Amino acid sequence: MAFIRKRRQEQQLYSKERFSLLLLNLEEYYFEQHTANHILKKNGTDRRKVRGSLKICSKSVIFEPDEISQPIIKVPLRDCIKIEAPEDNERNLFTGVTPGTISVISNQAFLTKEQNIIAPFKTERGKTEYVFELDVPGKVEDVIHTLHQLYRASHLDKLGDQAAMITAILQSRLARASFDKNRFQNVSETLHMECKAEMVTPLVTNPGHVCITDANLYFQPLNGYPKPVVQVTLHSVRRIYKRRHGLLPLGLEVFCTENDLCSDIYLKFYDTQDRDDVYFYVATYLENHVAEQAAESYMLQWQRGHISNYQYLLHLNNLADRSCNDLSQYPVFPWIIADYSSSELDLTKPETFRDLSKPIGALNKERLERLQERYREMPEPKFMYGSHYSSPGYVLFYLVRVAPEYMLCLQNGKFDHPDRMFNSIAETWKNCLVGATDFKELIPEFYENDSSFLVNNLNLDLGRTQGGKMVENVELPPWASDADDFLQKSRDALESQYVSEHLHEWIDLVFGYKQKGNEAVAAQNVFHPLTYEGGVDLNRIMDPNERVALLTQILEFGQTPKQLFITPHPQRIVPKFKSLSRASSRSISVTESPVSPGEESFEDLTEESITLAWNSITKLKLEEGHKIHKGAVTGIAVSSNKSSIFSTSQDSTLKMFSAESKMLQRSVSFSSMALSSCLILPGDTTVICSSWDNNIYFYSIAFGRRQDTLIGHDDAVSKICWHNDHLYSASWDSTVKVWHCVPEELLGTKKHFELVAELEHDVSVNTIHLNDVHTLLASGTKEGTISIWDITTATMLHQLSCHVGTVFDAAFSPDSRHLLSTGEDGYFKVTDVQTGMIISSMASEQPQRCFKWDGNTILSGSQSGELMVWDIVGGKIVERIKGHTGPVTSMWMNEQCNNIITGGEDKQIMFWKQQY
Repeated sequence: MAFIRKRRQEQQLYSKERFSLLLLNLEEYYFEQHTANHILKKNGTDRRKVRGSLKICSKSVIFEPDEISQPIIKVPLRDCIKIEAPEDNERNLFTGVTPGTISVISNQAFLTKEQNIIAPFKTERGKTEYVFELDVPGKVEDVIHTLHQLYRASHLDKLGDQAAMITAILQSRLARASFDKNRFQNVSETLHMECKAEMVTPLVTNPGHVCITDANLYFQPLNGYPKPVVQVTLHSVRRIYKRRHGLLPLGLEVFCTENDLCSDIYLKFYDTQDRDDVYFYVATYLENHVAEQAAESYMLQWQRGHISNYQYLLHLNNLADRSCNDLSQYPVFPWIIADYSSSELDLTKPETFRDLSKPIGALNKERLERLQERYREMPEPKFMYGSHYSSPGYVLFYLVRVAPEYMLCLQNGKFDHPDRMFNSIAETWKNCLVGATDFKELIPEFYENDSSFLVNNLNLDLGRTQGGKMVENVELPPWASDADDFLQKSRDALESQYVSEHLHEWIDLVFGYKQKGNEAVAAQNVFHPLTYEGGVDLNRIMDPNERVALLTQILEFGQTPKQLFITPHPQRIVPKFKSLSRASSRSISVTESPVSPGEESFEDLTEESITLAWNSITKLKLEEGHKIHKGAVTGIAVSSNKSSIFSTSQDSTLKMFSAESKMLQRSVSFSSMALSSCLILPGDTTVICSSWDNNIYFYSIAFGRRQDTLIGHDDAVSKICWHNDHLYSASWDSTVKVWHCVPEELLGTKKHFELVAELEHDVSVNTIHLNDVHTLLASGTKEGTISIWDITTATMLHQLSCHVGTVFDAAFSPDSRHLLSTGEDGYFKVTDVQTGMIISSMASEQPQRCFKWDGNTILSGSQSGELMVWDIVGGKIVERIKGHTGPVTSMWMNEQCNNIITGGEDKQIMFWKQQY
């Protein structure tokens, strides 16, 4: 679990000390500590010494006794009357040294962790003197000077002035110190940079110095707490993210694991340039650094079922700056289940689930009407909800049983009223539906496997409700036998078919296009302006008091995630759906294609062999190559019996090559201009070639001569496709034409072509591709535009600018859900066919001229002549295979995907086969 794991990590890191930064106030710093005695005066000269350590903090003095039977004492500086060093220091009989003492006279102090029990703070009121005897007397003068500075700061009337003075003291201390290079792991390490920063943990931060070497990232706390230096080895880093912190671009989070939400270190810098420089140095060492388009990459994985709903939500939270280190931006998860009263949980009934298309505040019609009325009457800037769906208070509301010290820190040493605590799942859900100001969502822990946050294992005294009931474990719904069962069923609900079909609607609200603007208004999804990224620019606010007040509100009220998507999020491809329905290509709907238990169809066997082939695509071996043209190869076609290979070239010839004898059998020239592509009609009797001379040629294999010529376009024909007596031709005259070929037997003469559709473009069309069920056509132009057409109605579904420069190749995935394209700009782009949204972008070091793909893996021919295997989901190159000596310009692959023929600018055709 995100927070619980982090808490356990902290407990290990912070050893067995009772002291914690959580004993500080919010936005308070811990500066230094000194070994000392607390001198207790009983009567007259009778004194007792309690051994411990004195902590000097920006807003308080804290004494931690060594004996756990004694409470930790926290004296707020704002309540102090006098701080001095008395002159009547007694002589230490044990050491013979005259120690220095510090006297702190205060009207109030707080006592906590007596017997090391976590409980609300006890308040000690009345004028009291606290005397501390330092082990090093020479430090007294420095400590008194620091305390006087902080005392003056705490007694300033305005919060902005207090913050400014404390910041000045902190920066002065940081400037006087520097990173101790004796802390390097190796004396041979090379220093790259050093700067000031703060290590961020939930609710608190710790100032110090960051140091980057060629081997490690170090953070050295100014106060040496929890240990002298925190180290992260650079070669172990897997992910690194720039973060907003308090709505400012100052955060940096470093992970040494792939999937864990708990980072190894979260740093907040004082300067954005320092943050960016550290990011650069660390990212340089990452082999698999997450690209800028990671959200779209994860979307693709999720759509195809490669990651679960839970994993996808974790990734989106991470990419939207949500972190378990920052409770104001803690990962947010949706309420899924709406039934907390039934004895059995039925995940097949839609009414079991919450409506994911609406925010929490819009689920109750009566409450929504009241909120809308208030919204209409509200002056600008308007907001519908006065509280957020995620905030530090809400997170700790859920986690108080495992993180009581965080709740005490947030609420100044107190737990919430027992009736307002997290007592019941059903009551919490009910209040989210009817409460006037309660619109909270859930946290990841509800869908994980550690149920300790639902059980009072620490035996905390959380009080007694007005009904007289002690607050113990969280009351579970009737359908859950225990806390573990509740989490298991919650996980099952999250991964259910209903949620898989509707989760994209909730993503639109929280991370997507309905997050803000007119779409948010229409979806009743408008929160306070300060919760949104860009809602306020703190750097432009000159009044320090206003700035501090706004920052406090931002950190405590909650923050809306960074917007990840600006167009509708596509729906998930639900596993039970298999084949594309031809009847509704516009909506790309799908129909069930069930297979009886034990039944194995030919298609299943083919799919199995294809999957095996793609899994082994990196094992391609070059069998032979033949230079049969005098110009670049532009097209390859193979007869159905695989005996003959046909190729076209810029040398204006069509070549026929024997696969058996490895000999050139025919060479045909149709015109003096280049041929651009070729294909074989069913029956292996006719080859069609397109030409730059505006014509399309039909070559009879049986008779060895040109059979027909179609004068089809006003400019060069760039690509042709064929299906069911229909010819599709793309041209540089900015059109794609669809021709119906009337069969010869009906006419008794040569083929006759009827133009049945003309798909207009603004610029030259360079490539076209039909989907497997021949209902959709994609076209790519010389100016980087991709268009998707419904060819059953000859209408355009989507047009979008995908590339800079020419689109070299485009192809639908086997299930027609996605379109992959590559262009002159060197990018692969994946487009969601249903929404027309570019959901993934992957850069290559050079343009990829042609490719084949199975929806997950790409085999491409590059500008350099290599064949390259790509993992589109992971966004990386898997294999490079040496091939042609110039660009790979064409590619053919058999139905089983295990035999490949490529053509290149080096005038060769090459034969490749997989080595299983």
